[in-house]
Order: sequence, then C-alpha cells, then structure tokens
Amino acid sequence: MIKGFLYSGIVLLMVSCFGSCDDDSPGNTDNILVKEYAPVDVPKTNGIQTWAHYMPWFETRETSANGQWGQHWTMNTRNPDIMDETGKREIASWFYPLIGPYASGDPDLIEYHLLLMKYSGIDGVLIDWYGSSDLNDYQAIRNNAEAMINLLDKVGLDFAMVYEDRSISAAVVKDPGFDRIAGAQDDMLYMEQNYFVQPSYIIIDGKPLLLVFGPEEFHDPDEWAEILSVLSPEPCFIVLNYKSHETTPCSSGEYIWVDNSSLDAKYAGMNAFDHYIGGAYPGFRDYYEEGGWGTGFAWEIDHNNGETFETNLQKAGNSGVEFLQLITWNDFGEGTMIEPTLEFEYEFLERMQNFAGTTFQKAELWKINKLYTLRKEFSGRQKEQKILDQAFYYFVSLQTDKAVHLIDSLMATR
Repeated sequence: MIKGFLYSGIVLLMVSCFGSCDDDSPGNTDNILVKEYAPVDVPKTNGIQTWAHYMPWFETRETSANGQWGQHWTMNTRNPDIMDETGKREIASWFYPLIGPYASGDPDLIEYHLLLMKYSGIDGVLIDWYGSSDLNDYQAIRNNAEAMINLLDKVGLDFAMVYEDRSISAAVVKDPGFDRIAGAQDDMLYMEQNYFVQPSYIIIDGKPLLLVFGPEEFHDPDEWAEILSVLSPEPCFIVLNYKSHETTPCSSGEYIWVDNSSLDAKYAGMNAFDHYIGGAYPGFRDYYEEGGWGTGFAWEIDHNNGETFETNLQKAGNSGVEFLQLITWNDFGEGTMIEPTLEFEYEFLERMQNFAGTTFQKAELWKINKLYTLRKEFSGRQKEQKILDQAFYYFVSLQTDKAVHLIDSLMATR
C-alpha cells in the first residue's frame, strides 16, 4: 500500500508542478522527482529469442561531420531538404519513417526505437558494425552503435554485433599495403574490450555471439582461425546462409538473410549446425538504381500488407528454431524495415506482438511515438523533459498506465 501511494504521489507531484510552475523559474525542476526503475521483461508466450537487425548509419545535417544529410538518406540522387506540400522530405527509399528521417545517434530516437522493440516482444538488437577504424563513415556508425548500447541495460534489451568484414576490403582499396589480418584482429579486440564485456551482450554456450555479414573479404577458414585467435574465449561465430564452408571449423552455424530463394529450403538444412538463426523479413524493394547506387537487385518481395512478414514469422515458429533475426529494423534503402512508416504504420510490430504472445497492442506503440514527439516538442525545457524521463522509466518497468498518464497530461497542455 505504501509503495502504491509513493507511485501515485510522484505522478501527482509531477503533473501539478507542470501545470503550476513558472517556466522561467530556474529552480522549478528541483520539485520534480524522477524515480528510476529497473527494467522488467515483457511477458511472452513464445520462447524464441528474437533480435532485430539494426542499421546505425543514418545522419542528418545537424549530426553529420560535413553538415550534409547522410548518404543513406540521399544516396546519389535524393535531397531531403526538398519537401512536398505535406512536409515529407525527399529520401532514398520507397518508404518513409513515421517520424521522418532521423539521426541514429539521437538519444530521443534511440529511446523511441528501443521502447518500440520492447513493447513488440523483441528481445534485443543485432547491430550492423563496420569496425574500429575511422575510414569512410565508420567512426560515426561506431559512435551511433555505442550510443544505443549505452541505453540497452536501462531498457532491458540484449545485443550482439554483426561484423561487416567488407570494411577491411575498403581499407585495402585505400592502402594496398594494409595488413588485412591485423586489421580484422584489431576489430575483434575492440569488440572484446568494449562490447563483449557488457552485461547485456548475448552469450550462447558461454561465448559471446558474433555474426559476420558474409564473409565478404575473408573466404579461407585458416584466415578466420588467425583472426579469431586473439579472442578468449572465441565467440559463438555465426555466418550468412550457405557461407559456412568459408569459415568451418571456426563457425558454429549460419543465419538466414533476405533473398529470393526458398525459406523452407534454408530451414530444411538447419540441423546440420550447432546453432541456427532463423529470419523473418517484411518484404524487399531496394532503391539503389533510383538512388544512383548501381543497378540494384533484379527481384522484389511484395510486402503484401504485412502478410509476407506474418508468413515468415510462422515459418520460423514452425521450424523449431531457437533464435530469430528480424530483417531488418530500419534498412530503408532495401525496403526491409519493420519500424513504423507512413505506408505501413505499426503493422509489422503488431504482427510481432501477436507472434511473441505479448499482451501489448498498438495502443502502447502509439504512446511511445507520442513520447518521442513530446521529446522534440519540448526540447530544451527541463521540466517537461523530467516528466518524460519519468515516463520512460515507467515504460521500461512495465508500469505502462503511469507512463501513459504522464504523456497524456503533457499532451493536454500543448
């Protein structure tokens, strides 16, 4: 009873202060008590560990090193400064994020994405990562990834890295004398020292999970043996479907990725591996040709109003797979995003909620969107931001009604 009274008192105090305190008073934020709560796992009836493949590579004019929109919003032909009569920006995608184009390192954006994942029954993120060098935009990608990692424990989600060994190929193009093996070893050590030690890092069989996208650069198992030898313990190393012959015996299995081949055929071979990560994607429609990034792919996969994603989720469930990768959270360039968009709104996340067997629905996802909107609307206003901080802690601890109450109270004052 005392605990319930304390929670109610916090809500009442914060809302009453918002309604009565003078915005110009520098001391008024001291009256707002923000109580931090530990994250609570979302109850699910589906035991498959489900992770969203995440691209931390988006930049806006405000966050990019050169003051320009990042290449993943522009490619070579689009200009997000051009807007239509509704305010929709021109971006290199057939689909448009519900909140508009964003910067991956924005803490408000990270909060929004992670809360949406949590309330969709997603257990964590597999972060696309281009290594420890500062070549191209790799430093920005690394910084954005680490900004997300810093919030994962507070939200209660796990993570692992997906290594893009093509970053080594780029280093060789720049410097033909570059030591490929040593460069990859440096990347391994960076992950071991900065990521594998995190409490939220995904561990399988006592080893940190590590995926490679491909491999694209190293195709000889002996090379991978040398690269991974610097790690202790060596990771649970999972490679792209049909690529394990390039990494065995260093790898423990394969993972599914989106293409125009049969998912059933991929699952039929899963028992050949110690570990297998299934895959579910909502569709595929790349923008590469229109964006001036080559000819693009010669095939598409129709999103079919969410039915494609539903079918792929069910295939994963029927396969008996222990782990599932959602492909992807936000690859707008290839049209595989499941985050909310103007075209699909919350369709994919609602289907994920049903697959996971959560009690949450679209209503909670919509309130998380409002949290993000209010963060931006009240930018720089400490009092309102503290109230939103409290809403965040209510969300992560599944005190959802209290989070909604605070958000609704703020929305009513606009």
